[in-house]
Order: sequence, then C-alpha cells, then structure tokens
Amino acid sequence: MTTDDRFMDMALRLARRGLGNTWPNPAVGCVIVSDDEVPRVLGRGWTMPGGRPHAETVALDQARERFGGEALVGARAYVTLEPCSHTGRTPPCADALIAAGIAHVVSACEDPDPRVRGSGLARLREAGVAVESGPGGEAAAAINTGFFTRVREGRPMVALKTATTSDGRIATRTGASQWITGPAARARAHMMRATHDAIAVGVDTVIADDPGLTCRLPGMSARSPVRVVFDSRLRIPAGAALVKTAGEVPTWVVTTASGDTEARAELESSGVRVIEVPPRDGRVETAAALAALGDAGITRLMVEGGARLSTALLRAGLVDELHWFRAPSLIGGDGLPPFGDLGVAEMEEVRGFRARSRTPVGDDMLDIFVRVP
Repeated sequence: MTTDDRFMDMALRLARRGLGNTWPNPAVGCVIVSDDEVPRVLGRGWTMPGGRPHAETVALDQARERFGGEALVGARAYVTLEPCSHTGRTPPCADALIAAGIAHVVSACEDPDPRVRGSGLARLREAGVAVESGPGGEAAAAINTGFFTRVREGRPMVALKTATTSDGRIATRTGASQWITGPAARARAHMMRATHDAIAVGVDTVIADDPGLTCRLPGMSARSPVRVVFDSRLRIPAGAALVKTAGEVPTWVVTTASGDTEARAELESSGVRVIEVPPRDGRVETAAALAALGDAGITRLMVEGGARLSTALLRAGLVDELHWFRAPSLIGGDGLPPFGDLGVAEMEEVRGFRARSRTPVGDDMLDIFVRVP
C-alpha cells in the first residue's frame, strides 16, 4: 500500500463515521499530513451532524490546535470528496485549504453537485495547489451513493432490507415471524439503521407490529434515523409507538391529498410531519414519494417492509441495494414471501442485481446486492 493509499484509506474510514448523520450533505473524511520525509498526521476530521462543519474545516482546526497554523504550510490534504467551492452556511472549503497554505490536495472523487462539479479542484489549481484526483474514488463513491443519487436523480438511494429463512420466507402461514434471524443479525440490522438517514415501512407493518424503528444498541439511540411511514389513507393509529414518540425521534408520514384531514391534524398535533404526494391507483406513488423525501434532504433510505411497499419499489425499479439476511432454517411453501407479484413474464424482464458482499453474522448470512443499471 502506497503512502497516498494509506492516508486516503484513513480518510475513507473517517467518512463512514458520518453515514446517516450528515444529510442533506455528503459524508466526507479528511486527513492532513506534514510534508516530511516520514509524514505525520496533523489533523483528521469528518463531516459533523447536519452537514456542518465540513470535514476539511474540522481537520484544519484540529491541526492548528495541536501544532499551530505554521505546520499547515506546505502540508498535504487527503479528502474523500472534492472540496466545495460555493458559499453556504460556511465559506468554501477550497478557500480554507488555500488560506491555510496546503500545498497538495488528493481528492478521491469529484462532487456531482452543480454548485461544485470540478470548480473546487479548479480553484485549488488556480491558487497553485498541486491537485490529484482519483485515489480511493470507487470506495468514496460507494460511501456517498446516497448523496450522488439525490443530486443526479432527485431521490435518496434505497436500500431494501429483508430477513428470511433459507427458502425465502419471512413468516409462517399464520404470520409468526419472531425471530427468524438470531441476535447477532438483529444487532447488525440496528447498526445499519444508524448509517441511513431514514427508515421506511408501510402502514400495514405499523398496524400489525407497532414497531419503534429506532437504533436500539447501547449508546446509539441518538443515531436513530427519521421514521417514514407510507400511508395512503392515513390509517396509522394515533396510539402507535411511532406517533407517541414523534417528539423524540422525527416521524414522517407520506400520504395522498385524499387523506383524512382530521387524522392529519391529529398526527401533526403529535409532532408527526405529514407529506402529501400525488396518488397512483389510490395509493402513494412511489417515485413521487421518493422525490419528496429527496426534497426534504434524505439521501439514504432503508426500507424494512412490508411486502406491499417492497414490491411497489421493486416493480418501479427504485431499489438500489438489497440487504438480505438469511437464516439457516426452512418454513416451506406455505410460508409468506418477502415480495409480491413483480409482473415478470419473460426472463428479459427479471430485475438484475449483482453481489457486492457476503458476510456471516452469527449463525445467519448477510448478502448485499447492488442493482444492475
């Protein structure tokens, strides 16, 4: 592993710490090292909650605090995403790096945001900073696939999570499902919640299971994502756990304009945010719902069910990743499948995914698949 690879890998690991916590901004990592024969780390940072301050600012501030501003002159910065060049709530990071005297910037990939898109790197070059782009690019793009999807398509990246037996059943014929997977897999699923901006279920799941949809790992409750319920006719019970805790963890309900106005008023009085989208066949139109979530800043959406919502997203071609836990058990043909009719008549219509990883989790297996474009 080269020196550049080593420090970029460090920046990538820092970037991952921000996943699920930086929306609507990307999760970025930055490492600043000295220009010595044996480089030493001067400062490290990752994007803070809510997207501010940026990783570069955190790393620069840490370096100044530890070694003084003069140590930054001639230093090298490793950043997982092109430094921004526009002024928002904070000044441009490209300008901050220039002002600090950074001599060399290694950027993993270009920012697709139209406000940046190459202009950050161009500004650095114009100021005489040596710029290298590309090392770690594939890993950096994978980290920010949600942000990239929102910029390019106006919607969040959708990760569909399911847990089944080895023969692909989520419950027995009577609906019994607790627990198909073991405690290690359930803990991993909670950790996955913490790396997504929002988690979505259909209203039937809320009515049947009354879930909390929080991150229930020790010390991780603050990392619980926004809870989103797809509910075309506002059938969510006022006494549901999601409604009762809406003041503690953000809860949004996506519905149609034909929803019950009294029910809406009651939900809003409980702190629930109600988002209206156009209907399709009397139900929430999935593409419109995702666009609305994208408008609200969500970049990474994890879908946990139920079968109706999962099927609608799959049929619409809106699932980007499948996170599939499989238990070493069988229920049989009379068990309930995770998805409904996808409308596939010919093999050419089969929705394609490629395997990205396979990881044993306790006695279970986690397969992650990525949609084939």
